[in-house]
Amino acid sequence: MVKIKPFKGTRPPKQYAAEVASRPYDVLNSKEAKAEATERSLLHIIKPEIDFDPIADEHDKKVYDKAVENFKLWKEKGWLVKDNEEHYYIYAQTMNGKTQYGLAVASNFMDYIDGKIKKHELTRTEKEEDRMIHVNIQSANMEPVFFAYPDIKEIDDIVAATVKNQPAEYDFTSADDVRHQMWIISDKAVIDRITKIFEGVPALYVADGHHRTAAAARVGQERMKANPHHTGEEEYNYFLAVLFPANQLNIIDYNRVVKDLNGLTPAQFLDALKKDFDVKEMGKEIYKPNKLHNFGMYLDGKWYSLTAKAGTYNDADPIGVLDVTVLSNLVLDNILGIKDLRTDKRIDFVGGIRGLGELQRRVDSGEMKVAFALYPVSMQQLIDIADSGNIMPPKTTWFEPKLRSGIVIHEF
Repeated sequence: MVKIKPFKGTRPPKQYAAEVASRPYDVLNSKEAKAEATERSLLHIIKPEIDFDPIADEHDKKVYDKAVENFKLWKEKGWLVKDNEEHYYIYAQTMNGKTQYGLAVASNFMDYIDGKIKKHELTRTEKEEDRMIHVNIQSANMEPVFFAYPDIKEIDDIVAATVKNQPAEYDFTSADDVRHQMWIISDKAVIDRITKIFEGVPALYVADGHHRTAAAARVGQERMKANPHHTGEEEYNYFLAVLFPANQLNIIDYNRVVKDLNGLTPAQFLDALKKDFDVKEMGKEIYKPNKLHNFGMYLDGKWYSLTAKAGTYNDADPIGVLDVTVLSNLVLDNILGIKDLRTDKRIDFVGGIRGLGELQRRVDSGEMKVAFALYPVSMQQLIDIADSGNIMPPKTTWFEPKLRSGIVIHEF
């Protein structure tokens, strides 16, 4: 069963929260981060290459040193202050009228090592290494990972009572029109009860933040090995996570654009598709897939509906049922010759938050030749895959809204 604990959060005073809190390090590039970062933004700490002119290589030692310098400076200036007591924190996000309520906790790295924190994606070594350095040099988890857990009514009731009976510590709306609120749970009896409830939870699921989770676990292992008096209770055994009940989470589509038709004319490509799909021309209006195994395709100024024929997919297999698998096998591999989604430069991926108009724009510009819109994966599919020990194909899930970094930090 999983192990969590409260922690003394390092966080901005109320008046600075909206400015300190930033988008995560991996959703914007260095140039975008430099343009977005205001004076107190956490981006100066999590993407410190932006403080150099010109922007420095993010893996340069001077950049990591700058991260340490900035974190220290933010604390000296009172832009980040550590709480005196251990708390759990409720973090709520509201987007398009829908609110999801998470618990910010310290999660135990051994649960990841032991498979109780379940992943559904592979990590890239160089990205994991970079995040590990950041965690190690700061002795802090600057950014939370995003976990899901099976719904628990008692946790829902505790959260609802806290939200109803005390004012939010933070309440602001970010530039992307997402409202962010945070409440502090201070009552020791409530804190102890939350810890106890999660002792009965068999697993947590990584929704977003596979690299941060893997990096935190590696730091924990290194510090454990370096400490001859290790007990398992040291703060380095824990890392920052926000846990959401699975039924509140929304996975949106993650779409594909391809540079060429692998030597085929558009007519030949459409003919090739008809072997495994029912192909229907939909005209110039954007076509959004309406069910599993139905795809939207944009080619030569027209949208098409592609519906995979019976027998071309395996709904009994947690991987075979995924539309990313169906598209990869039947179209990207068989017809377009794209064998490895991780390395092939002919394909790119577009998060559904950008809208299907972005697919059309990239094809109309001539940059890409064809675009595919996918029906989103469900939380149940993600859980089934994680429980079976399988790994999803690359670029399968896109969660929105993203957690804001800097709402609360875990130091160890």
